[in-house]
Amino acid sequence: MQFGIFSVGDVTPDPTNGRTPSEHERIKAMVAIALKAEEVGLDVFATGEHHNPPFVPSSPTTMLGYIAARTEKLILSTATTLITTNDPVKIAEDYAMLQHLADGRVDLMMGRGNTGPVYPWFGQDIRQGLNLAKENYALLRRLWREDVVNWEGKFRTPLQAFTSTPRPLDGVPPFVWHGSIRSPEIADLAAFHGDGFFHNNIFWPAEHTRKMVQLYRRRYAHYGHGRPEQAIVGLGGQVFMRKNSQDAVREFRPYFDNAPVYGHGPSLEEFTEQTPLTVGSPQEVIDRTLSFRTTVGDYQRQLFLMDHAGLPLKTVLEQLDLLGEEVVPVLRKEFAVDRSASVPDAPTHGSLRAVQEVPAA
Repeated sequence: MQFGIFSVGDVTPDPTNGRTPSEHERIKAMVAIALKAEEVGLDVFATGEHHNPPFVPSSPTTMLGYIAARTEKLILSTATTLITTNDPVKIAEDYAMLQHLADGRVDLMMGRGNTGPVYPWFGQDIRQGLNLAKENYALLRRLWREDVVNWEGKFRTPLQAFTSTPRPLDGVPPFVWHGSIRSPEIADLAAFHGDGFFHNNIFWPAEHTRKMVQLYRRRYAHYGHGRPEQAIVGLGGQVFMRKNSQDAVREFRPYFDNAPVYGHGPSLEEFTEQTPLTVGSPQEVIDRTLSFRTTVGDYQRQLFLMDHAGLPLKTVLEQLDLLGEEVVPVLRKEFAVDRSASVPDAPTHGSLRAVQEVPAA
């Protein structure tokens, strides 16, 4: 199991004092959070990609390249790479460059995002979102796996004898997850290519998550990549902790009540009952996270959202201390209990390179 955090990079006023951080402060805070993640022993830091206020991470490779230079072990990922509105040629080149700079500590999560206006901003039609995702990703795979590409499609100009540079490190492309909350077509796309499927398990009830992951597992087996339990699954989650659960609820309530994504709707109690959001003690977070295994089976990656809704950096860093010291060590131990030997670990550059180097029988 890999454990880590993901950030959407929102710039949100702190409802307890009305102060809004500057973009500069928020960008620097995301870096500090990534460095803290490595310090407390987490495995992954992932950043979203947005091109509109109130979000700041419009250039994930810039941020991740900077973090790569200041870390040694942390896997650097995206929480969404917009496969629909980014040019697949630019994705291929940017992330191969990042892969070299990070010595392979890079993977990507492909997605369509949740901001409709981004499509016309980048010259695309939102009504073609699924078709764009499929065609662009098919081209990206070829760019990483073929030294010379001749290609013609519907949504961009043709390529003739094109070579994407730099080539992937060691000839091994970054591992790709496909992120989705509600689109079975994306689960099927991940399964078709034998890639990972990341269900951003933060807004929906457990039964919806179960159905999406089961669909992906079935299709993974259907396309001949292995048994359903061998499919590569990741989940999101949201937590807020204090030593005492009552203190956690009291402190987090104003942030929840005013958060742009879920404020002024269901109560905190309703939301924690109906979704994976967990607000309480470290033990409550452990128990809730372990229950995800009952929902989806053994899986490979668990990422937590912890730096949203206007929470100050000091508070987020305290949350990471609790996560690294009291929660993740227990989760590592408990998730290993009765885990079948047939369930693979999350792919890394090293493991993918080792598979590539195995001579054919």
